[in-house]
Formats: sequence, C-alpha cells, structure tokens
Amino acid sequence: MNHTAAPSAPRRALVTGASTGIGEATVRLLRAHHWDVVATARRTERLAALAEQTGCTWVAADLQSQADVDRLAAEVLADGPVDAIVNNAGGALGADPVADGSVEEWSTMYERNALAALRVTQAFLPGLRQRGGDLVFLTSTAAHDTYPGGAGYVAAKHAERVIANTLRLELVGEPVRVIEIAPGMVATAEFSMNRFHGDSERAKAVYAGVAEPLVAEDIAECIVWTLERPAHVNIDSLIVRPRAQASNTVVARS
Repeated sequence: MNHTAAPSAPRRALVTGASTGIGEATVRLLRAHHWDVVATARRTERLAALAEQTGCTWVAADLQSQADVDRLAAEVLADGPVDAIVNNAGGALGADPVADGSVEEWSTMYERNALAALRVTQAFLPGLRQRGGDLVFLTSTAAHDTYPGGAGYVAAKHAERVIANTLRLELVGEPVRVIEIAPGMVATAEFSMNRFHGDSERAKAVYAGVAEPLVAEDIAECIVWTLERPAHVNIDSLIVRPRAQASNTVVARS
C-alpha cells in the first residue's frame, strides 16, 4: 500500500510597497511559485487589481502611521502566521546637495525607508522568532556608498541597512534569517518620477544611454531566490547592478 505524504502548506509572505515596481513584481513571482501572499501599499485600486490578477490578498496601509501598521499586522495575522516579510516600501525624494537639501524631504525619506521597515519588522518579529521565518530588507546600492545629490536618500538607506545588520547580530541563534537586497539602477515606472516630483525629462535622464538597466522582475527573482534557499542558508547581503553600472557614479552610457 502506497502512502503519499500530505502536501505541505504553502509559505506565506507579506510584501510592502506592492502597488508598483519591485513590490508588485515580487508579489507576482511569489504567487507563480505558489506562495500565499499578502500585498500592502496605500493605493487600494492597484492592490485590488493585483489581487484579481494574481490571487494574492491585500490590506491597504500607510506604513508611516504606527496605527496603520498595528492594524495591518492584526488583519494579516488574523488569517494565520507569516513566514516572510519583504520590506520593500520606500523611495527617494529630490537630488539636492546637502547645502540645499529639504529637511522635510529628508525626514519623509527616513520615514518611508528606515522607519517603515522598522515598524513592520517590529510588528511581525514576535511570530517569526517563535515559528521561524525570514525578514528581507530592500535597500539600495545607496546603502553601501554615496553620490552627489543623493545624501538624503543615502542616509535613509544606510539607516535601513544598519537596522538589518544589527538585527542579524541580535537574533543570532534564533530561527530568523535577515536578508538584505541592494539594487543598483532599476528602471521602474515610478521611482525616478517620484524622486523628481513628476518631471519626466529628469526621470528619463537617469537611464539615458544605459543599454540595459535592471527591471523590477530582475530584483524580484533575487528576492524569491533568497527566500527559497534551504532554511540554514542566509544570504546576508546581495548587491545587484546592471552590467553597465560599476558604482553609484560610474555608468556606461552610449
């Protein structure tokens, strides 16, 4: 008599910043790999469309609000535990030199990148420590070096990276993996448009002459690959750039 083992339940992930770009691509790929996925962002209509297309579930939330993060965690955990958190939400504002940088924009970038990831991590960490699981932080090559006009974003991404690095030390010996993915030049629909406040010409100039910048799906593949390594394998930090980009400031352009 043949006995077939019962299929294991799919792993469950929460992806932040899921309404566009890398977050959206990550939701799509995780679903293609048969994960249960909860997508979160602020734009409900985009989340609803993504759910219809992929079968993910969604909860709209503003990660700059502690009350919203608390509500997000309560709603997500009411349907069961989470195996992985993908802290993808973030973004850049402006490209001003330090002398002229907007303190308000710097503060917003710190909220959207470092503190949003901190709030979400704190909300789900107790369950991850108890059951085991993964925390992914989407930082940037800006978290590893700087460039003129980038100090506000660089500072926020350095802070997010240090959260991840410190947490890995603090959790050593516990069943939680802490993973950092640091993308370089990724051409997405909104990142540079948001950075330059809707100025499409400045946004296009970021990628002008670059043969093949990365696309969101390239980073999604990296995220899913790290999550699907055996549980004893931790990818501490993965820097991913297009071949045309050697550093934050050295880029081959035609």
